[in-house]
Amino acid sequence: MAADATRRGWRADLTAGLCVAGLLLPEGVAYAGLAGLPVAHAFAAALVGLLVYALLGRSRDAIVAPTSSSASLAAAAAAGLAGIAPTEALLALTLAAGAVLLALAAARQGQLSAFVSRPVLRGFAFALAITIVIRQLPDVLGLHPPPGLAVLQLLAWVLAHAAEWQLPSLLVALAAGGLIAWLRRWPSWPASLIALVAAIIATRLLDLRGVGVEMVGTVAAPGFAPHLPDLGRDAWLRVAELAVGLVVLLFAESWGSMRALALQRGDTLNANRELLALGAANLASGLLQGMPVGAGFSASAANHGAGAQSRRAGAIACGVLGLAIAVALPALQWLPRPVLGVAVIAALWHALSPAPLVATWRLGRDRLLVAGAVVAVLALGLLHGMLAAVALSIVEALRRFSQPVLHELAALPGTRNFVNRPEHPDAVPVPGALILRPQEPLFFASAERVMAEAAAQLAARGAATLVLSLEESGDLDSTALECLLELDRRLQDRGQRLLLARVKEPVRALLARSAPDGLGRPEGLFWSVADAADSLAGASRPESGA
Repeated sequence: MAADATRRGWRADLTAGLCVAGLLLPEGVAYAGLAGLPVAHAFAAALVGLLVYALLGRSRDAIVAPTSSSASLAAAAAAGLAGIAPTEALLALTLAAGAVLLALAAARQGQLSAFVSRPVLRGFAFALAITIVIRQLPDVLGLHPPPGLAVLQLLAWVLAHAAEWQLPSLLVALAAGGLIAWLRRWPSWPASLIALVAAIIATRLLDLRGVGVEMVGTVAAPGFAPHLPDLGRDAWLRVAELAVGLVVLLFAESWGSMRALALQRGDTLNANRELLALGAANLASGLLQGMPVGAGFSASAANHGAGAQSRRAGAIACGVLGLAIAVALPALQWLPRPVLGVAVIAALWHALSPAPLVATWRLGRDRLLVAGAVVAVLALGLLHGMLAAVALSIVEALRRFSQPVLHELAALPGTRNFVNRPEHPDAVPVPGALILRPQEPLFFASAERVMAEAAAQLAARGAATLVLSLEESGDLDSTALECLLELDRRLQDRGQRLLLARVKEPVRALLARSAPDGLGRPEGLFWSVADAADSLAGASRPESGA
């Protein structure tokens, strides 16, 4: 039985490896074009990424290779490095991204992926797909726009030059797109690879070059010669600054793909281990003249869908891709550029669906993040749009946490449960006291406003005692601590008092050190709201965790 299971696993991995290799070959050519690099750099990156991740990674589904987003973002970042050759800039960015990822792994900072919210990622992915599709239009239509146009400017230029669209190029692109769409009825078939092979054969048989269809041209083989960009100290500092956006994208996109597919299988992944694998893959890719690599969703989902059972599938894909490059590379010179553009669009087709954005919008939550990410990328470009979208996500989180939302608590009759009073009309308030619970944890941005609001509500109520339930605050920073102590002193000056309920151990220890004769005294700290209420009534019930 064990031998049969092993054979089935090998067969499944072999099938998945062949499928992935068939996808990565055309994607490598396409993504090199997005990055503005010779194809050899994309092939080197794919081979190195697959091999390194198979050795160090832990996901059964992840395929670490060049992705459309990393290629586009790296190209945008490289454009900001004036005075450095584009190829050298991209290699330096890849090395810097790998080094930063490894440093984050060493510091065990895998949780940083949580700082990029899913609505931001969805909005970015949608806008990125639109951006890349627009940038393929000149190849699909046989046009030569002026360099340096922003994406919306490029779209306007293409539409303004509709009279110059080349009909042969458009027909070739439509034929390739139709073939890929038809072949996708069989998910295990490498549709894009079959379309590229068919296009190469059609070029030779029908003389497509003779009717004006442009070709990719000669493609050099990857050299894998170790190379370190010769940059000065100031240049490397600029590279490191621009690599931050690339690092955020690489890990957020890769971790999102890995985790989504792992959840479908019931697998568990360690974010720090995946940081290590991605960092090593990018560092090795940069040293061997490759471009940035990540676990893109399209290739990883194809691997998953083809039935991969282990990381062997990635290693097999590496071997098959290497063999294909060695044997078939000369034939790529006959690949029509319109077909290459269609292959890029086909790889991004899933990201062009607005369904994830619509679903988030219908929830009535995070609409600003979704719309802001889309607008930022289209208006500011990939690099600045990505950073702006991430900043918007962090600002929105700070805004939400800093709002002074306080719930008044009251007791449910016949129980020791305290609930939000407005939502439970039958709940009974404690005589002579106001019990409030901050909705969010107390920290530097919220503490002062929460304390001011609590003091104002107590004054309006005319109660003698304020009970604050700190169940949302597992710990306090120095600002929150100072605000609590200031509120205690203010209430004492008014002849009122402050009690704290649901106080966690770290907060108790902090208060005991900071105000042992004041707010930190044990008789003012309670494990539950019910215990605090009992103390006001003079009851002698034992403390509980209610």
